[in-house]
Amino acid sequence: MIAYIEGRLAEISENSCLLITSGGLGYEVNISASALSRLPEKGANVHFFAVTVVREDALELFGFESWDERETFLVLTSISRVGPRTALSVLSVFSPDDLRRLVAEDDSLSLTRVSGIGKKTGQQIFLELKFKLKGEASVSALSRYATGPASVLSDAVAGLANLGYSEDEALRAVKKILEKDKDLDVGELLKAALKSLVRSKV
Repeated sequence: MIAYIEGRLAEISENSCLLITSGGLGYEVNISASALSRLPEKGANVHFFAVTVVREDALELFGFESWDERETFLVLTSISRVGPRTALSVLSVFSPDDLRRLVAEDDSLSLTRVSGIGKKTGQQIFLELKFKLKGEASVSALSRYATGPASVLSDAVAGLANLGYSEDEALRAVKKILEKDKDLDVGELLKAALKSLVRSKV
């Protein structure tokens, strides 16, 4: 399987580009719309992390600007109803970080921004995506979306987890408090989030 490709940019089409390697071979690489928009002039050297998709009637190469994007593509294509083209369309609209944010915020509706994905299909895809990205959507991955310091966020969530709350439940409570006051220290944040969680269960 080809996992990385580098070469001279020879041609650009609507959904792909042609790379000529140093050995003289030319590869058509399917890339996202966002990657297409960032391609340099023809003749420049470019590189992509890659996934080779083999089918009965075709062998296609999909290219990505980062390893994270490549791994997210593999997660997407492991979801039922999501083929390589649909996965690429998703990555044309959302970066891997965007998708992790959607999972963190339980936002399935945003997937309908992708061409060809309606509300019902988007919800079905989102359910599987949420499950498959759950390991990545940890405090360390989600801390970048908080409005306060990452260490304060992670320490507060860890404290609530030690008190028996789930990580998802703790993260939602902590994030909600930080949105109102981003200058709290860990102790103040823990106290406020704990009050919020207790009130929600009354």
